[in-house]
This record gives sequence, C-alpha cells and structure tokens, in this order.
Amino acid sequence: MNANLFKRSVWVIAIAGIVFGLMSIGYYQRVSVTHAEPAAVSKTGDPSDLAAAEQLSRAFTTAAEQVNPSVVTIFTETEIRGQQPYMGSPFEQFFGEAPFNQFFQGHPPQGQGQGQGKSKQMGLGSGVIVDADGIILTNNHVVDGADDIKVKLMDGREFGARVKGRDPQTDLAVLTIKAKDLQPIRMGDSDQARVGEWVLAIGSPFDPQLEHTVTAGIISGKGRSGVGISRYEDYIQTDAAINPGNSGGALVNLRGELIGINTAIATPTGGNAGVGFAVPAALARRVMEDIVEKGKVERGWLGVYIQDVTPEMANALKLNSAKGVIVSKVQTDSPAGKAGLKEEDVILQFNAREVHNSVELSTWIAGTHAGTSVTLKVLREGEPLDVTVKLGELTPEAQPLAEGKNTESTLGLKVSNMTPELSQRYQLPEKEGGAVVTGVDPNGLAAEKGFNEGDVILKINRQKVHSIEDFNKAVKEAKPGEGILFYLHRQEGNLFVALTIPEK
Repeated sequence: MNANLFKRSVWVIAIAGIVFGLMSIGYYQRVSVTHAEPAAVSKTGDPSDLAAAEQLSRAFTTAAEQVNPSVVTIFTETEIRGQQPYMGSPFEQFFGEAPFNQFFQGHPPQGQGQGQGKSKQMGLGSGVIVDADGIILTNNHVVDGADDIKVKLMDGREFGARVKGRDPQTDLAVLTIKAKDLQPIRMGDSDQARVGEWVLAIGSPFDPQLEHTVTAGIISGKGRSGVGISRYEDYIQTDAAINPGNSGGALVNLRGELIGINTAIATPTGGNAGVGFAVPAALARRVMEDIVEKGKVERGWLGVYIQDVTPEMANALKLNSAKGVIVSKVQTDSPAGKAGLKEEDVILQFNAREVHNSVELSTWIAGTHAGTSVTLKVLREGEPLDVTVKLGELTPEAQPLAEGKNTESTLGLKVSNMTPELSQRYQLPEKEGGAVVTGVDPNGLAAEKGFNEGDVILKINRQKVHSIEDFNKAVKEAKPGEGILFYLHRQEGNLFVALTIPEK
C-alpha cells in the first residue's frame, strides 16, 4: 500500500470513530433522560393520582358541610330519688365502665350513691333532624328515663325537646322541638348501601366540646344480627370511629344522605375498636313514620316458632348446608298456618333475601306492615317451594311467636318450646313436651322458689302445658296475689312448685 493511500485510510477510520462515538454519546444521553423522567415523577406524585385524592377529599368535606347542620347534640337530665347507689347506664352494656366515665367528662353524674335526698344524672347523646317541622331521630337509650331533654343545634340554639315516641325493640326514639329554620337531612336508601362503601359518622363523642365530630370509614358489614343490642337487629357495621356520645348520630354516604343511626360499638377495651353498628335508615324511617302517623310501631306477624339450622341439624335433615331457619311449630289460625307452612319447613328466603338466622327473619317480618303479602322460599322434605303469606299484626299476645325462640315472664323465667337441641342440651326426653326453662333470673321470684334451668313445665294449675303459648296464657290469667301451682319434670323425677303472683 502506498503512503498516501495509508494516510487516507487512517483518516477515514479516525473520522468514522469520532462520528460513531458522538452518536453513541447522544444515544446514551437520550436513554439517560428517558429513564430519569419516571424517577422525577415518582418524587412529586402522579398528577392524576393527586387529583383523585383531592376529589375524594372534596367529597368528604362537601358531605360533612351538608350534613353537620342536621345533626344535633342531646343533653338529658334524670333525677335520682332516695338512697340509690349508682347502677350504671344503658351505654355500659356496650361501652363498659371506663368510657362511660369519660362520656360524662365535664358533665359528671352528681350526688350518686350519697344517701337520702335527690341527685341528678346528666347524659349526652346525638340526634338527626329528619323533618323541618322539628322531628328528630335518636336512640332510645339516649333518652330512656330522662326527666328533661335539651337539644343543641350547630348554630348554638338550644331547645327543650319532648319524646314523641320510643321503640325499645329497635333502640330508636323520636323527639320533637319547636324551632324554625331547621335543615333536615336527606334520607338515603340503606338497602342499596354496599360493603366497602365510604361513610361518615357525625355526632358528639365523650364531651359537648367535641360536638359535630366527623369520622370516616367504610361499611364493613351489613345485616348484622344476633349482636344482642336490641330485639330486632339488622345492623350496618362500620369502622368509622363511634364512641359514647355518638349514639343517635348520623351515618351518611358521600352524597350526604342518611343511611344509618349510629347505635353502639363492639369493643374488648371500652374504646373504639373499629366495629360500630348503626340502625339502617330504612328501618329507622319505618319506625319514625309509624310513631308520627299512628302513635305506635306496627309490626308484621307470621305466627311460627323458629330456630337456627345448626350443622348437626342440617346433617340430620339431610340438608346440603346449615342455612336458613327451621319451623318448630306453627300456631293455629296464624298467618303461617293459613298459608300452609308446616313444622320442619326450612325457610331459606324472605322476599328473595337469603335468611341466615332467626333474629334476622324476625326483624324482617316485624319490619313489614300487617296486611302485606310476602313470599317465603322453603325447603320441605328436600323439595323447594314458594309460600305466599299475608302477614298479620303483631300483638303482645303474639310477641313470643315473633321472637321465635323464647319468652320471659314477670316471674323471672325464660322458657322455650321443646326442641331436639334443648333435649340434647338438658338430656330431656322429647316426648315429655311442655315448656323448657332456658333461663332463670337470679333476682326473680322463680329463682327464689327453686326453679332451675332445664326444668320442664308440664302443668300449670293442673292444666297441661304443651308450649310457651300455654305458659304465657296461664301466667297472664293469674291475678296478683293468687297462687300458681307448677308441675315440673326435673332430671329423673317430677315435682310441684307453688308461687304467688306479686302485687303490682
């Protein structure tokens, strides 16, 4: 190769290397910039995520602003007469002693357990304005037994309130005040509320200084029953913080609509543990309308004794699963009897809603007006069928049937019909029949006379007892001051027990 050609080749190679190097540096820089952008974004936050968070925050604030004027603080005053030690409050059933004391911080019970004379017990709760005419919904335990009730609005105005009506069965009460320029809450459809949905709880926890406190959470469960708070239970469960003083306040969705009346908490410590319960707005509205329009709460009546289906019972009945409730007895001439329901029918659905336990079914029946026709899906001898029943009206005489399981008399006895489950629990012969004693109040008359849990009442005043219906009838017919003779089966023998109905 000559010298000139060699020089030209070297220059070409050198220039090509320089060009290639520059191109490589440019590419590297582009790649570096491309990879650096996500890192920068991750430090500052995705604008779309931030917008979504701000939108949710605005939904919270808007709902709170809309609802707060409709929530009120309730002050109660109860006069304690004579030598009467402090016996607690309905709140203690749910909150325990420690939070109860905090509940009255700044408004403590005065003079309790101080001997003769009079003392006053102060209480605090919440309520919700549901009508511009001054109708307020709250819990029964907030106002039960109160001698004086005052309501404070968000704008600072205070009014004396009177009880329009109470319903201990659902722990609801209706108050009225004479006031103008009230802002009623918008009622929502609690039936359409979904588990996982955001909600706000608004009320006055612990102290009047904390009035109109807003807490947020989700609906963590629906249709909660068997909680033991009231007779009829169909609670919305939420993890929005609920504490003493919140009782009677509002549980609302993000549209600012009332979906529940906050009622109680479940807690091992007394403080909020993320499990609170609210009466669904649909049930609260139904109770309120009955009280306002009729002066009483009208309830539907089916006329059956029912029990939960246990796994053992499902196995014995050859059911696929332990679902629904089983009919242990149908009352003669009851709506259920006229519709053709039979003993051993397993009720699986009520108006297309799955039935999980007897408390739930009793609540749905009681929450339906008398005269309404409902459809029950039942399993009879392994075959499904639909039964249409026109509900009757629940009366005091029919109350034990609506409860389905047992009844408690003024004698301090809780009794139930004989069932295979009770027969096994107390080792009783099923053929014995009668009414089984399932509970004895230790401070009641029956305990004083020697009644025991597991006793079977065979006769009252020489008349045979086949069911709790017979038991209730016999006790009701006995007049104060008269003696009642019970014939009982206990263990391997029978015995008589006599007692006298106390004077009223």
